[in-house]
Amino acid sequence: MDSNLAIQLSIQGILLGGIYGLIALGLSLIFGVMGVINFAHGQMMVMAMYVSYWIFVLLGLDPYLSLVIVAAVIFVLGYLIQASVVNRILDFPEAMQVLPLVSVGLILENLALLFWGPDHRSPQTALSLKTLWIGPIMIDVSRLIAFGLAILITILIFILLKKTTIGKRIRAAADNRTGAILVGINVDRIHNVAFALGAATTAAAGVLLLPLMPISPHMGHDFTLTAFIVVILGGMGNLIGALVGGLILGVAESVSTLFLPATLKHAVSFSILIIIMLFRPQGLLGGKK
Repeated sequence: MDSNLAIQLSIQGILLGGIYGLIALGLSLIFGVMGVINFAHGQMMVMAMYVSYWIFVLLGLDPYLSLVIVAAVIFVLGYLIQASVVNRILDFPEAMQVLPLVSVGLILENLALLFWGPDHRSPQTALSLKTLWIGPIMIDVSRLIAFGLAILITILIFILLKKTTIGKRIRAAADNRTGAILVGINVDRIHNVAFALGAATTAAAGVLLLPLMPISPHMGHDFTLTAFIVVILGGMGNLIGALVGGLILGVAESVSTLFLPATLKHAVSFSILIIIMLFRPQGLLGGKK
């Protein structure tokens, strides 16, 4: 086995894993606060990718520069979805929570299909073909920037939740909904903000992925499954676990191409999922089983 190739793939896996962690962070945040699994997660991410793509096409603004704008747009979308749909189903049995969110995902997917068509689209940004060489190891500049921004956004989310007033209210609503209401917190509004924040985090991950892969309206399902695997791997509702799980999955998928065809990377992902579910269902950093 070529050691340089193994190092190359490991680095690529780490860089991609940081973005995986950011995707799962939004899903884990929503589940941790409300106990709801967002089955429209991947489709919201795809919508963010299309918004960023059209900003790039119409205004020439690089996806990395439009990240804040796109995150704000999807934040508003997430707030509206939570206020109009999710708040109404929070007390429903888990099986009944699935269908409304799956329906929201299908609506978003078909809206993308209506507005942008079924063809794959890929922006050619200024950094698309830039590479950085460290000895014999080649690193894509786009991947490196995306990884750095993903880690930065993750740190900012942690700071927001730990140090700000709105973050403390989100944590209070997650820990004890009734107690939060008794001390005067508008829990429905906090849920709206938490869901919107999770959506904006996912949108940021989509923008970071945009220069790395072509987009199509039907990609959302794959991203949703990837987020589920990462969240289960790290521990449901554990935000640090989401980042750790993303890094592990990214490296596993990348390094597995040394031994398996690249088309089997999803088999690797689901094999990891099955092993975790069998032997540590609470996740690597989860609490008690």
